[in-house]
Amino acid sequence: MAAPAGTASSPADRAPLAAASPALPPRGGVRLRALVLIRWAAVAGQLFTAAVVHWGLGFSLPLLPVGGAIALSALLNIAVSLGRPASVRIDDREATIFLAFDIVQLAVLLYLTGGLTNPFALLLLAPVAVGATILSLASNIALSLLTIASIAVLALVHQPLPWLGVAPDLPEIYQAGLWAGLTLTTLLMTLYGWRLAEEARQMSDALAAAQAALAQEQRLSALGALAAAAAHELGTPLSTITVVAKEMLREVEQDDPLREDIELLSSESDRCRSILARLSVDPSGDVSEAYTLVPLPALIEAAAQHYKRDDIAVAFEAGPIGDGTPRMAPIQVRSPEIMQGVGNIVQNAVSFARQEVQIATHWTTEWSEVEVSDDGPGFSEALLDELGTPFISTRQGVEGHMGLGVFIAKTLLERTGASVSFGNRAGGGGGATVVVRWPNPVFKAT
Repeated sequence: MAAPAGTASSPADRAPLAAASPALPPRGGVRLRALVLIRWAAVAGQLFTAAVVHWGLGFSLPLLPVGGAIALSALLNIAVSLGRPASVRIDDREATIFLAFDIVQLAVLLYLTGGLTNPFALLLLAPVAVGATILSLASNIALSLLTIASIAVLALVHQPLPWLGVAPDLPEIYQAGLWAGLTLTTLLMTLYGWRLAEEARQMSDALAAAQAALAQEQRLSALGALAAAAAHELGTPLSTITVVAKEMLREVEQDDPLREDIELLSSESDRCRSILARLSVDPSGDVSEAYTLVPLPALIEAAAQHYKRDDIAVAFEAGPIGDGTPRMAPIQVRSPEIMQGVGNIVQNAVSFARQEVQIATHWTTEWSEVEVSDDGPGFSEALLDELGTPFISTRQGVEGHMGLGVFIAKTLLERTGASVSFGNRAGGGGGATVVVRWPNPVFKAT
């Protein structure tokens, strides 16, 4: 458990979700309708601004080039919409080309109307802001470089600013400041916008994986409930079969040819009774009403038993702490969240342990906790503060690991009211420690 790995190899009969489930689906880009509507809004705004400036304020604009640039944007919008449903999702490459055209079109309009001295030069940042929320990092870098190049060209080459009389002559130092400000804003907007959007996408993917983990554990619990119900329903007819078989066995002579078949029937019925008895008394395979509330140490052992390995010793310890604490263990709801969450933590410990994993369950009158520790290399100090966040793993991308195991475990356990903390064992022996603590334990006597 040296690093917050998602999961490791598990027994074939029960793999945790982070390893057993398929990888998360690729992200689906952006809907064409969204970009088309944004461009139509831009076209309407450009037409309105040009009309107000030329006819309302009386500034002289090169109407033919300006109108041509705006019309080209409108025609392209119509072209991309023809023959394609508005709800179609376009990929990262196509969305990048879409926004790159908007940057070039805005640069052409600004070139015709004063360059960076035009107050509307800030609109060059709009495509960058949109791209930061929907595009990949590589595409955002490409758009940022295109925007910065456009800003640099507009700072050097542009038509005079439309004005009544003599246009104002802005100092070169002020124009250089405009260039520097727009360039830095482009970089910061790309960096922060993409980082925040990427974290939101990762959290959404990780929560979807946590929901899938809980659904998997609930399916396993449902199978256990079916097994318990089957054991209960089959018990009575099987007892009847056993009684009848034994009566037939007493009445049949030793040399009767049917005696061998009756003996086989009797032995097989006894075998069925023993199987049903195991289903009825094994809490790990039964979630019937009798095992809705179970002692916490038994619950932890049931959650951990599926992840034991022959080469790693798993030691269990349980007991109260402090005077006045009941020696009887607290009881806990046998929930899928606890089974999957504790199971992920134990499996992570087993995968990194060298020789043994220790699972200690303790309780007081104020709290109950489970501490899972191993003798492996321990958690990396650089990643210790990041544990519990999605897609954090030293094995991410290796053998299907996605860096979700610890996140899933922490999320599911916190649903049950627990707090989860991570650390390394004290002393020079090394090893990682995960502590899960529930407040206000419930004892059977209460």
